[in-house]
Amino acid sequence: MAKRYLVGVDVGTLGTKAIVVSLEGEILGSALVEYGVEHPRPSWAEQWPGVWVEATYGVIKKCLANAKIARSDVAGICISGLYGGAGVPVDKEFVPLRPCLIWMDRRATDEVKWIKERVDLDRVFEITGNYVDTYFGYPKILWIKNNEPQTWKRVYKFVPPSTYIEYKLTGRLAIDYSSAGNLGGIFDIKHLRWSEEMSKALGIPLEKMPEKLVASTEVVGEVTSAAAEKCGLPAGTPVVAGGIDAPMATLSAGAIERGDNVAMMGTSTCWGVIHRGEAYSKSLVSMPHVVNSTEEIYTWGGAATSGGLVRWFRDRFGEPEVEEAEKTGEDPYQLLDARAAEIPAGSDGLVVLPYFMGERAPLWDPDARGTILGLTLYHTKPHLFRALLEAAAYSLRHSIEEGEAIGLHLKEETRIVGGVTKSNLWTKILSDVTGRRILIPAGGVGAPLGDALLAGIGVGLIADYRVIERWTSIDRVDTPNTVTKEVYDKYYALYRAFYEDIKDHIHELSAIGGGKG
Repeated sequence: MAKRYLVGVDVGTLGTKAIVVSLEGEILGSALVEYGVEHPRPSWAEQWPGVWVEATYGVIKKCLANAKIARSDVAGICISGLYGGAGVPVDKEFVPLRPCLIWMDRRATDEVKWIKERVDLDRVFEITGNYVDTYFGYPKILWIKNNEPQTWKRVYKFVPPSTYIEYKLTGRLAIDYSSAGNLGGIFDIKHLRWSEEMSKALGIPLEKMPEKLVASTEVVGEVTSAAAEKCGLPAGTPVVAGGIDAPMATLSAGAIERGDNVAMMGTSTCWGVIHRGEAYSKSLVSMPHVVNSTEEIYTWGGAATSGGLVRWFRDRFGEPEVEEAEKTGEDPYQLLDARAAEIPAGSDGLVVLPYFMGERAPLWDPDARGTILGLTLYHTKPHLFRALLEAAAYSLRHSIEEGEAIGLHLKEETRIVGGVTKSNLWTKILSDVTGRRILIPAGGVGAPLGDALLAGIGVGLIADYRVIERWTSIDRVDTPNTVTKEVYDKYYALYRAFYEDIKDHIHELSAIGGGKG
């Protein structure tokens, strides 16, 4: 029997998921392994790569078992991964020297200050399409250089998460363009290569970066015998490069053309748009897209907290709903939703600034903090819950408007993927706040579907990435209510103004409180 199955794996911040897909796009099996993030200090976030490796081996085995197919019929596998920050610092034997400083790590504040004082930021932006913030990988790399000199001396390469997994599977090292671009600072986004000029300006030797840069559809190697024993794939199975999870999730949602835009909304939000490099913003993040990397750019902005807001609320204030759900078999979030749906748009005068973990693009303010404005004795728990949903929608609108402001072409609808789509109330709020049609793709599989598609392209079984249009469908559509939109326009204007009015005081408060986020 011809090889006709593809495996997609996404290595995420809180878990790794894998699926087995047929060439017709049918998902035959899936698996998920969850894990956590280490926070040794406030605003620090790191992970040992061994957690990702064991999870990857585990989910591949499980999804193959669930699919009930002959493993010899797997044609290829592709990996995507979280924003890997600095990447994994490894020695010449590829032994990790310390945990990876991942995207949410904010420790490199002194390094960002140094970059802003000593480096030509306009030149950084011109070459890389990106600016400077503790989010990016290059300030984190400088933090290791400045604070852990003994580690720095031993670093052979800094390896992004998906690239590291591919190395463990194949013994070959190659970094895809999206992962390289996401490091910022030292990657030339127009010529798809490391920048000698920025390397010298920043003091980051390029020999510490993976030398081979490849498109996300390129085969980087084959599964070794040793890896085959651990993951269950046959030795010799082709491994395709893949890339960063957000553009991969955008592909999975069926967004493939200029102007297509998708919001990946889980714990955080990544709203991204596909374009041809016609405009960049210092307030947003840009990288080569995972398809047509030589022509297309993926530019995104997004809140550090979206689903994280409601998780916080449920854990702190939702004990009655959790207890009720245990008795009735319902979801506590659905109970909270039902009560919040009875509250009018604007939550009777509440505005929340959703910066509970600082904020990423487009504010780039690690010292921002969550703020609730307008509270009275009249307000109830459902009011506050709805205000949190609205806050995430305001944040999404802010990112979309930033994309429009720099002249990027955006189609009139936005696709939403991720856990937020489980809430009909929330997606309706997103539509009413942004004034856009919100499309919810069916299936909810996220990045792994795009991984599987690129695996098929990489091994030559799929000729065109537009096949994703046949693999996906739209589950539901939310259309904005013009009257409600007018109400939200007033609240949104206040949302934007409040941050500008009080941000200095929030920074002072953060400093007094020790910056704990």
